[in-house]
Amino acid sequence: MTTPQRTDVLVVGAGPAGSAAAAWSARLGLDVVLADAAVFPRDKTCGDGLTPRAIGELGRLGLTDWLRAHTVNQGLRAHGFGQTLHLPWPGGTLPDWGSAVARTELDDHLRTTALKSGAIGIDGARAVDVRLEGGRVAAVVFERGTRGGERFEIECQRLVVADGVRSPLGKILGREWHRDTVYGVAGRSYVASSMSDDPWISSHLELRDADGKVVPGYGWIFPLGNGEVNIGAGTLATAQRPTDVAVKPLMRLYAEQCREGFGLEGDLRAETSALLPMGGAVSNVAGPNWALIGDAAACVNPLNGEGIDYGLESGRFIAELMVEQPGSDLGIVWPAVLREHYGESFSIARRLAGVATRPRVVNALGPIGMRSDLLMTLALRWMGNLVTDEDRDRAARVWRWAGRTSLTRDERPPFS
Repeated sequence: MTTPQRTDVLVVGAGPAGSAAAAWSARLGLDVVLADAAVFPRDKTCGDGLTPRAIGELGRLGLTDWLRAHTVNQGLRAHGFGQTLHLPWPGGTLPDWGSAVARTELDDHLRTTALKSGAIGIDGARAVDVRLEGGRVAAVVFERGTRGGERFEIECQRLVVADGVRSPLGKILGREWHRDTVYGVAGRSYVASSMSDDPWISSHLELRDADGKVVPGYGWIFPLGNGEVNIGAGTLATAQRPTDVAVKPLMRLYAEQCREGFGLEGDLRAETSALLPMGGAVSNVAGPNWALIGDAAACVNPLNGEGIDYGLESGRFIAELMVEQPGSDLGIVWPAVLREHYGESFSIARRLAGVATRPRVVNALGPIGMRSDLLMTLALRWMGNLVTDEDRDRAARVWRWAGRTSLTRDERPPFS
């Protein structure tokens, strides 16, 4: 296929956020080009878990039956401080089930969904620069092959940047990540397991290093239904309390601690790690005709590291915005949209996650929480941000009140 020279919407990055933005933009009648530096299928460092919030958004794209053909889980098995609790997904206005699909497969399927929706796909093309005219992005410069290879431009009316946590194109446009709020460091791998079909995802909230000290973070085991589980560990840190934990050795230690209880067989494979900006801890998320979405905009839950759901949602939001307000200045309206949807929840979540970077607090409060099914059920709903605007129950009202209160105390609110 000949590379298009111009398009209405150019989406850079074909992960969940970019593919969702491309699919919805095409379905809403816009000409769309979806470009990515990788050739698909490709891997991505991730826990592969799909919470009910992500399930709901994938359902909007028409992928419920496809998901049902994969593993289905009914909730979280929480371990820690001598206790094990089974916490079903809360349901409400969201689906009452979750899943887990390896990102190699999930992202490829989402990209295919965008192409079937009408987007034109370009892979193996890395965005390396932009051409500005009057402060607006007139075109993006791409490079194929090794550095210094073939270069070409694609002109666009609107640019959607979905190039991940590092967001190289976002940096060119002025994106800045602030580490004074909490961020994550996570490692992930795969291993064969006799519990690959377990109907529960597992999380160990009492994560300890080789010296037996509590590490601010958690470990996870997500069954994939294919003979393997995704196993990983993540830690939380801030600029004031940076982590000194080597995450891959911690992940291997965690796997050995779980080997017998979860029927882990053989060595870990595909070990990777990543640094995760969280909770909207970036500024310059948009300009006159361009916007950052998903991980590039730090749309990652500070309490559980989940980003797929926010990527899918923000991809839909930006597509709807471009159609409903075609002449709007995205530099003004897009940060406002992000704060409207995520400002309150991200503010309180990163404040609570910041508290969780203190091991003494974890040691003191962890045993109390794990002794109460009610408290942990509330924690699951709040930590997973499984609260929608339509929810009117007491737990939802408390969460929104806490978010509003937290926002008033933020020196730098999310996305600012």
